[in-house]
Amino acid sequence: MTRFTLAAAVLIGLGHRVLGALEQCGQAQYDPANYVCWENQFLCPVTAGEGLSYCNGACYSKFMYTCNNNILTLLPPAESAFTLTVSNPALPQLHDKLVTAQGLRLWLGGETKSYCPSVVDPNCPPGNVTSIVAGGFGGAGMNTMVPGGQQVYLTPDWNVGYTQAHSAYMPSGSTSTGFAAYQGGGFINLNGNGWGWVACPPRASGPAGPEWALFGRNSTNAESLDYCTPINLKVTPYPGQGAAAWQYT
Repeated sequence: MTRFTLAAAVLIGLGHRVLGALEQCGQAQYDPANYVCWENQFLCPVTAGEGLSYCNGACYSKFMYTCNNNILTLLPPAESAFTLTVSNPALPQLHDKLVTAQGLRLWLGGETKSYCPSVVDPNCPPGNVTSIVAGGFGGAGMNTMVPGGQQVYLTPDWNVGYTQAHSAYMPSGSTSTGFAAYQGGGFINLNGNGWGWVACPPRASGPAGPEWALFGRNSTNAESLDYCTPINLKVTPYPGQGAAAWQYT
């Protein structure tokens, strides 16, 4: 990890548009709003409200990697159903809020919307928690009972949606692979031009919905999402048995 000089730290801090009171990290000064200091000599950037961790010369995300005996390794994949929680300590109105399904989109906070047909009730799951399962080849699906399932995908503008029950339809230009979920870590968008997840507040010109919207940010939509805030999505094992809902609506 390169040790930053004072000049470099100041320039980078200005690039983040916020320059607070500088602190010392070894021979360098840094803005703690934008960096964390490890072992009093290594600087790692703050992303989505949290400083990256440090391992033997590399900065890394705890949502994807772990460091054991100074060796950086991927976290094990999540092999069972899970829920997602927003993580960004600098965004207290959303930090630790659950990701919820409604209107064929994933939202940050709010209520889960689901449906159970009368011919199945009372054998339906409660349907009040949004749960996801990681699929093969980088796919993901909703943790539902409905035949055919409900696939998670990115819309052409990278809003996060899921398919309608009994239908595999996704708009042209959607992306249904490139996801990864890690035990004790996060739900990650691995698509090549992805810049991580962002939370977008409700507004007239944004996605229609009562809650904050979940988008994947990339090189093509970054400008239109400049009002959104970077977040991580924390994976937590689903506490129930089997499917969480018949279908999400």
